[in-house]
Amino acid sequence: MLKRIAVMTSGGDSPGMNAATRAVVRTAIHSGVEVCGIRNGYKGMLEGDIFDMNTRSVSDIIQRGGTILGTARSKEFQTEEGRAKGYEMLKSRGIEGLVVIGGDGSLRGAQAFSEEQPISVVGLPGTIDNDIWGMDYTIGSDTAANTIVDAINKLRDTASAHQRIAILEVMGRSCGWLALISGLAGGAEYILVPEEHYDIDQMCDEITQMYAQSRHRYVLIIVAEGAGSGVELGDIIQMKTGIDTRASVLGHIQRGGSPSVQDRVYASLLGEEATLALISGVSNVVFSRNNGSPVSVNLHDAITRKKTLKAELLHMAKVLS
Repeated sequence: MLKRIAVMTSGGDSPGMNAATRAVVRTAIHSGVEVCGIRNGYKGMLEGDIFDMNTRSVSDIIQRGGTILGTARSKEFQTEEGRAKGYEMLKSRGIEGLVVIGGDGSLRGAQAFSEEQPISVVGLPGTIDNDIWGMDYTIGSDTAANTIVDAINKLRDTASAHQRIAILEVMGRSCGWLALISGLAGGAEYILVPEEHYDIDQMCDEITQMYAQSRHRYVLIIVAEGAGSGVELGDIIQMKTGIDTRASVLGHIQRGGSPSVQDRVYASLLGEEATLALISGVSNVVFSRNNGSPVSVNLHDAITRKKTLKAELLHMAKVLS
């Protein structure tokens, strides 16, 4: 059994990272294992910004967004030499295993690290995009979706008052999960995601017909950033329809805020599972949930295989628009 491990958060922050960190630290201590925190991700690892943690280190954080450990990018860690340096930093402090909480890029780093260096590494999927293969949940995705739905509800009020077309651009460069799930929950007329082609001329024709049939009509369009710019889309739609169109870009607001109940509970469960597995000798695995059940996914598969949106949700979006 491992005697001393470390935990870090990396890449973009997501609500629930603190809950996961808390679970890792307290599970390790409960199991008689020493645990360290690494500040500012792989950058902090290379700089030796590593400190001992105890149960009080993670008090009063489960409700907080962001990450108390901090996060930063590191080009040096992307090199084999950088990863070797990172291992020496951990080895010098007696660290035998590492929990990495982060998204696709962070997990890629974890996978390379575990393959090249004699250290056990497990991952937790901390990303609001919910774009990691082999699972239907990532830490922070539920909170971000609820933040978007709250914005949709507010946009609907003002769009209805002015009979406008309202466009909301949300995060999702390569995966449209956030746009799809929040658009469904918010009752959007159109949901545009990078995984699906859309015909803007056809959409404008349909919108023109909607307004011709009712003086009090308004339209709400949710667009993932990977499917196009909300502002540019708004300019085109207004030009083609002649209808007052306003675009909003939600931006990094989606990353912040106190985590939802689901993100607090699931992040805690995953933190415990990952820690128990790590100290027992498991490595090169990501822990998450799929169809309501715990899953462990090979790190290589998680980062090399592309996640697809559920066909039934895409179909529902078309039926209910």
